[in-house]
Amino acid sequence: MAKTIGVVLSEKVNVGLVVDHRLVGPVRSFPESGSDDDNDAGLVEIHTEGLVRTICEQVVLAQAGHKDIAAVGVALPGIIKHGVVEDSPNLLQLKGARIAELLTTELLGNGLKTHVHVLNDADGVAAGLAASIGKLDSLIRVWTLGTGIGYGRYPFAEGVWEGGHTTVTLDDKENYCGCGGRGHIEGIMGHRAMRLRFLDMEPEEVFATARHGTGSKTDVTRCRDFVRLWHKALAAGTAAQIHMGGPGKFLITGYNAHFVDLPMLKDYVNQMVKMSPLQSYTIEVVDYDVETRILGSAIAAEQAAKLY
Repeated sequence: MAKTIGVVLSEKVNVGLVVDHRLVGPVRSFPESGSDDDNDAGLVEIHTEGLVRTICEQVVLAQAGHKDIAAVGVALPGIIKHGVVEDSPNLLQLKGARIAELLTTELLGNGLKTHVHVLNDADGVAAGLAASIGKLDSLIRVWTLGTGIGYGRYPFAEGVWEGGHTTVTLDDKENYCGCGGRGHIEGIMGHRAMRLRFLDMEPEEVFATARHGTGSKTDVTRCRDFVRLWHKALAAGTAAQIHMGGPGKFLITGYNAHFVDLPMLKDYVNQMVKMSPLQSYTIEVVDYDVETRILGSAIAAEQAAKLY
Protein backbone atom coordinates (compact mmCIF):
# COMPACT_ATOMS: atom_id res chain seq x y z
CA MET A 1 0.00 0.00 0.00
CA ALA A 2 1.39 3.38 -1.04
CA LYS A 3 1.54 5.71 1.95
CA THR A 4 2.05 9.43 1.40
CA ILE A 5 1.34 12.63 3.31
CA GLY A 6 -0.33 15.65 1.76
CA VAL A 7 0.20 19.21 2.99
CA VAL A 8 -1.72 22.32 1.93
CA LEU A 9 -0.73 25.88 2.85
CA SER A 10 -3.37 28.60 2.68
CA GLU A 11 -4.64 30.45 5.74
CA LYS A 12 -3.61 27.35 7.68
CA VAL A 13 -1.27 24.37 7.42
CA ASN A 14 -3.51 21.36 6.68
CA VAL A 15 -1.99 17.88 6.71
CA GLY A 16 -3.32 14.36 6.17
CA LEU A 17 -2.14 10.77 5.67
CA VAL A 18 -3.08 9.21 2.31
CA VAL A 19 -3.05 5.45 1.73
CA ASP A 20 -3.78 4.10 -1.76
CA HIS A 21 -5.27 7.45 -2.83
CA ARG A 22 -7.60 7.63 0.17
CA LEU A 23 -7.37 9.97 3.12
CA VAL A 24 -6.88 7.98 6.33
CA GLY A 25 -7.46 9.45 9.77
CA PRO A 26 -8.08 13.08 10.73
CA VAL A 27 -6.90 16.20 8.94
CA ARG A 28 -4.51 18.12 11.17
CA SER A 29 -4.53 21.91 11.03
CA PHE A 30 -2.37 24.70 12.36
CA PRO A 31 -3.55 26.98 13.82
CA GLU A 32 -6.43 24.92 15.18
CA SER A 33 -9.86 26.54 14.88
CA GLY A 34 -10.60 28.64 17.91
CA SER A 35 -6.97 28.97 18.98
CA ASP A 36 -5.40 32.33 19.81
CA ASP A 37 -3.41 32.10 16.56
CA ASP A 38 -6.53 31.53 14.43
CA ASN A 39 -6.88 34.95 12.79
CA ASP A 40 -7.21 36.56 9.38
CA ALA A 41 -3.45 37.03 9.02
CA GLY A 42 -3.06 33.31 8.43
CA LEU A 43 0.50 32.14 7.85
CA VAL A 44 1.91 35.28 6.28
CA GLU A 45 3.34 36.54 9.59
CA ILE A 46 5.30 33.34 10.34
CA HIS A 47 8.94 33.55 9.20
CA THR A 48 10.27 30.88 6.85
CA GLU A 49 12.14 28.86 9.49
CA GLY A 50 9.11 28.85 11.76
CA LEU A 51 6.81 27.82 8.92
CA VAL A 52 9.12 24.95 7.93
CA ARG A 53 9.22 23.78 11.53
CA THR A 54 5.42 23.99 11.85
CA ILE A 55 4.84 22.01 8.65
CA CYS A 56 7.19 19.26 9.78
CA GLU A 57 5.59 19.07 13.22
CA GLN A 58 2.19 18.53 11.60
CA VAL A 59 3.60 15.96 9.16
CA VAL A 60 5.09 13.94 12.03
CA LEU A 61 1.74 13.99 13.84
CA ALA A 62 -0.09 12.89 10.66
CA GLN A 63 2.51 10.14 10.17
CA ALA A 64 0.92 8.44 13.20
CA GLY A 65 3.74 5.99 13.68
CA HIS A 66 3.94 4.76 10.06
CA LYS A 67 7.56 4.28 9.00
CA ASP A 68 7.17 3.63 5.29
CA ILE A 69 6.09 7.06 4.04
CA ALA A 70 6.95 7.11 0.32
CA ALA A 71 6.68 10.87 -0.12
CA VAL A 72 5.36 14.14 1.28
CA GLY A 73 3.59 16.56 -1.06
CA VAL A 74 3.39 20.23 -0.14
CA ALA A 75 0.99 22.46 -2.08
CA LEU A 76 1.35 26.22 -1.73
CA PRO A 77 0.48 29.33 -3.75
CA GLY A 78 3.14 30.70 -6.06
CA ILE A 79 5.60 29.79 -8.78
CA ILE A 80 7.45 26.61 -7.80
CA LYS A 81 10.40 25.22 -9.73
CA HIS A 82 12.68 22.35 -8.71
CA GLY A 83 11.65 22.69 -5.06
CA VAL A 84 12.30 26.45 -4.94
CA VAL A 85 9.59 29.07 -4.37
CA GLU A 86 10.46 31.57 -7.09
CA ASP A 87 7.60 33.87 -6.09
CA SER A 88 4.56 33.70 -3.82
CA PRO A 89 2.52 36.93 -3.51
CA ASN A 90 0.33 35.35 -0.78
CA LEU A 91 3.27 34.02 1.27
CA LEU A 92 5.93 36.65 0.66
CA GLN A 93 8.34 35.26 3.24
CA LEU A 94 8.82 32.15 1.11
CA LYS A 95 10.09 33.94 -2.00
CA GLY A 96 13.42 32.42 -2.92
CA ALA A 97 13.21 29.68 -0.29
CA ARG A 98 14.61 26.25 -1.19
CA ILE A 99 11.54 24.86 0.51
CA ALA A 100 11.88 21.20 -0.54
CA GLU A 101 15.46 21.07 0.75
CA LEU A 102 14.52 22.82 4.01
CA LEU A 103 11.61 20.46 4.63
CA THR A 104 13.65 17.36 3.77
CA THR A 105 16.35 18.36 6.26
CA GLU A 106 13.88 19.23 9.01
CA LEU A 107 11.93 15.99 8.55
CA LEU A 108 15.15 13.99 8.65
CA GLY A 109 15.90 15.64 11.98
CA ASN A 110 12.51 14.39 13.14
CA GLY A 111 13.30 10.83 12.10
CA LEU A 112 11.46 10.78 8.77
CA LYS A 113 13.57 10.15 5.67
CA THR A 114 11.38 10.62 2.59
CA HIS A 115 11.04 12.43 -0.73
CA VAL A 116 9.49 15.92 -0.50
CA HIS A 117 7.69 17.32 -3.52
CA VAL A 118 6.50 20.94 -3.63
CA LEU A 119 3.86 22.10 -6.10
CA ASN A 120 1.51 24.95 -6.85
CA ASP A 121 -1.70 24.63 -4.84
CA ALA A 122 -3.93 24.87 -7.94
CA ASP A 123 -2.16 21.82 -9.42
CA GLY A 124 -2.89 20.03 -6.15
CA VAL A 125 -6.58 20.85 -6.50
CA ALA A 126 -6.55 19.50 -10.08
CA ALA A 127 -4.95 16.22 -9.01
CA GLY A 128 -7.33 15.83 -6.08
CA LEU A 129 -10.40 16.45 -8.22
CA ALA A 130 -9.11 14.08 -10.91
CA ALA A 131 -8.75 11.36 -8.27
CA SER A 132 -12.15 12.08 -6.71
CA ILE A 133 -13.97 11.68 -10.05
CA GLY A 134 -11.86 8.75 -11.21
CA LYS A 135 -10.12 10.65 -14.02
CA LEU A 136 -6.44 10.17 -13.21
CA ASP A 137 -5.97 9.06 -16.82
CA SER A 138 -7.55 12.22 -18.32
CA LEU A 139 -6.63 15.86 -18.85
CA ILE A 140 -8.29 18.00 -16.18
CA ARG A 141 -7.96 21.77 -15.96
CA VAL A 142 -9.25 23.63 -12.92
CA TRP A 143 -9.97 27.26 -12.09
CA THR A 144 -9.97 27.96 -8.34
CA LEU A 145 -11.84 31.15 -7.47
CA GLY A 146 -10.85 32.64 -4.13
CA THR A 147 -8.70 35.45 -2.74
CA GLY A 148 -6.71 35.05 -5.94
CA ILE A 149 -7.42 33.00 -9.04
CA GLY A 150 -5.60 29.71 -9.43
CA TYR A 151 -5.23 27.61 -12.55
CA GLY A 152 -4.21 23.99 -12.17
CA ARG A 153 -3.90 21.07 -14.53
CA TYR A 154 -3.55 17.33 -14.30
CA PRO A 155 -1.57 15.43 -15.51
CA PHE A 156 1.25 17.75 -14.53
CA ALA A 157 3.37 19.32 -17.23
CA GLU A 158 6.38 21.61 -17.29
CA GLY A 159 5.40 25.25 -17.16
CA VAL A 160 4.48 28.08 -14.83
CA TRP A 161 0.68 27.74 -15.25
CA GLU A 162 -0.10 31.03 -13.48
CA GLY A 163 -3.36 31.21 -15.43
CA GLY A 164 -4.91 33.61 -12.92
CA HIS A 165 -2.56 36.23 -14.36
CA THR A 166 -3.69 35.69 -17.94
CA THR A 167 -4.23 39.11 -19.55
CA VAL A 168 -7.90 39.38 -20.53
CA THR A 169 -8.29 43.14 -21.06
CA LEU A 170 -6.19 46.07 -22.26
CA ASP A 171 -8.09 48.58 -20.11
CA ASP A 172 -5.50 50.57 -18.13
CA LYS A 173 -7.98 50.89 -15.25
CA GLU A 174 -7.89 47.13 -14.63
CA ASN A 175 -4.98 47.18 -12.19
CA TYR A 176 -6.38 45.42 -9.10
CA CYS A 177 -4.32 42.22 -9.42
CA GLY A 178 -2.27 41.35 -6.34
CA CYS A 179 0.90 40.98 -8.44
CA GLY A 180 0.62 44.58 -9.67
CA GLY A 181 0.00 43.62 -13.30
CA ARG A 182 -2.67 45.20 -15.49
CA GLY A 183 -5.59 43.48 -17.13
CA HIS A 184 -5.30 40.12 -15.33
CA ILE A 185 -8.13 37.70 -14.57
CA GLU A 186 -7.27 37.95 -10.86
CA GLY A 187 -7.59 41.74 -11.00
CA ILE A 188 -11.23 41.28 -12.03
CA MET A 189 -12.31 38.03 -10.38
CA GLY A 190 -10.16 37.71 -7.25
CA HIS A 191 -11.94 38.30 -3.92
CA ARG A 192 -9.32 40.85 -2.85
CA ALA A 193 -9.64 42.66 -6.18
CA MET A 194 -13.43 42.81 -5.94
CA ARG A 195 -13.24 44.32 -2.46
CA LEU A 196 -10.82 46.98 -3.72
CA ARG A 197 -13.09 47.76 -6.67
CA PHE A 198 -16.28 48.00 -4.58
CA LEU A 199 -15.11 49.68 -1.39
CA ASP A 200 -18.74 50.20 -0.34
CA MET A 201 -19.96 46.64 -1.04
CA GLU A 202 -18.78 43.12 -0.35
CA PRO A 203 -18.61 40.68 -3.30
CA GLU A 204 -21.69 38.83 -2.01
CA GLU A 205 -23.63 42.09 -2.06
CA VAL A 206 -22.44 42.91 -5.57
CA PHE A 207 -23.71 39.64 -7.01
CA ALA A 208 -26.93 39.75 -4.97
CA THR A 209 -27.66 43.29 -6.20
CA ALA A 210 -27.06 42.23 -9.80
CA ARG A 211 -29.24 39.14 -9.40
CA HIS A 212 -32.20 40.67 -7.55
CA GLY A 213 -32.10 44.24 -8.81
CA THR A 214 -32.37 45.67 -5.30
CA GLY A 215 -30.90 49.05 -4.39
CA SER A 216 -30.47 52.26 -6.36
CA LYS A 217 -30.57 52.25 -10.14
CA THR A 218 -26.91 53.27 -10.20
CA ASP A 219 -25.88 50.37 -7.95
CA VAL A 220 -27.89 47.83 -9.95
CA THR A 221 -26.37 49.03 -13.22
CA ARG A 222 -22.76 48.99 -12.04
CA CYS A 223 -23.19 45.60 -10.34
CA ARG A 224 -24.76 44.01 -13.43
CA ASP A 225 -22.05 45.50 -15.64
CA PHE A 226 -19.40 44.05 -13.33
CA VAL A 227 -20.99 40.60 -13.19
CA ARG A 228 -20.92 40.48 -16.99
CA LEU A 229 -17.25 41.60 -16.95
CA TRP A 230 -16.47 38.96 -14.30
CA HIS A 231 -17.89 36.17 -16.46
CA LYS A 232 -16.24 37.52 -19.61
CA ALA A 233 -12.86 37.46 -17.82
CA LEU A 234 -13.27 33.78 -16.89
CA ALA A 235 -14.51 33.00 -20.40
CA ALA A 236 -11.50 34.75 -21.93
CA GLY A 237 -9.07 32.84 -19.73
CA THR A 238 -10.78 29.55 -20.57
CA ALA A 239 -10.84 30.34 -24.29
CA ALA A 240 -7.13 31.19 -24.17
CA GLN A 241 -6.35 27.80 -22.59
CA ILE A 242 -8.50 26.01 -25.18
CA HIS A 243 -6.65 27.74 -28.01
CA MET A 244 -3.28 26.88 -26.47
CA GLY A 245 -3.91 23.42 -25.05
CA GLY A 246 -6.96 22.14 -26.89
CA PRO A 247 -10.48 21.30 -25.72
CA GLY A 248 -11.33 19.04 -22.80
CA LYS A 249 -12.80 19.23 -19.32
CA PHE A 250 -12.63 22.44 -17.30
CA LEU A 251 -13.69 22.40 -13.65
CA ILE A 252 -14.44 25.52 -11.61
CA THR A 253 -14.15 25.41 -7.84
CA GLY A 254 -13.15 27.49 -4.81
CA TYR A 255 -15.17 29.46 -2.28
CA ASN A 256 -16.37 31.95 -4.91
CA ALA A 257 -17.40 29.34 -7.48
CA HIS A 258 -21.04 29.81 -6.41
CA PHE A 259 -20.97 33.19 -8.17
CA VAL A 260 -20.68 31.46 -11.55
CA ASP A 261 -23.72 31.64 -13.84
CA LEU A 262 -22.87 28.63 -15.99
CA PRO A 263 -25.19 29.45 -18.95
CA MET A 264 -23.76 33.00 -19.10
CA LEU A 265 -20.20 31.71 -18.93
CA LYS A 266 -20.76 29.09 -21.63
CA ASP A 267 -22.37 31.67 -23.89
CA TYR A 268 -19.32 33.94 -23.62
CA VAL A 269 -16.92 31.05 -24.26
CA ASN A 270 -18.97 30.02 -27.30
CA GLN A 271 -18.55 33.55 -28.65
CA MET A 272 -14.77 33.27 -28.23
CA VAL A 273 -14.07 29.72 -29.48
CA LYS A 274 -15.22 29.42 -33.10
CA MET A 275 -12.95 26.79 -34.69
CA SER A 276 -14.91 23.53 -34.76
CA PRO A 277 -12.03 21.21 -33.70
CA LEU A 278 -11.77 23.20 -30.45
CA GLN A 279 -15.44 23.15 -29.50
CA SER A 280 -15.55 19.77 -27.76
CA TYR A 281 -14.87 21.27 -24.32
CA THR A 282 -16.97 20.96 -21.18
CA ILE A 283 -17.25 23.32 -18.22
CA GLU A 284 -18.52 22.26 -14.81
CA VAL A 285 -18.74 23.86 -11.37
CA VAL A 286 -17.75 21.45 -8.60
CA ASP A 287 -17.41 21.56 -4.83
CA TYR A 288 -14.09 20.87 -3.20
CA ASP A 289 -12.71 20.86 0.30
CA VAL A 290 -9.38 20.75 2.07
CA GLU A 291 -9.43 16.93 1.93
CA THR A 292 -9.43 17.09 -1.88
CA ARG A 293 -6.45 19.41 -1.86
CA ILE A 294 -4.53 17.21 0.58
CA LEU A 295 -5.27 14.17 -1.57
CA GLY A 296 -4.01 15.97 -4.67
CA SER A 297 -0.73 17.06 -3.09
CA ALA A 298 -0.13 13.50 -1.85
CA ILE A 299 -0.81 12.01 -5.30
CA ALA A 300 1.55 14.55 -6.89
CA ALA A 301 4.27 13.57 -4.42
CA GLU A 302 3.75 9.86 -5.07
CA GLN A 303 4.06 10.35 -8.83
CA ALA A 304 7.11 12.60 -8.47
CA ALA A 305 8.83 10.12 -6.16
CA LYS A 306 8.65 7.45 -8.88
CA LEU A 307 10.83 9.66 -11.09
CA TYR A 308 13.71 9.67 -8.61
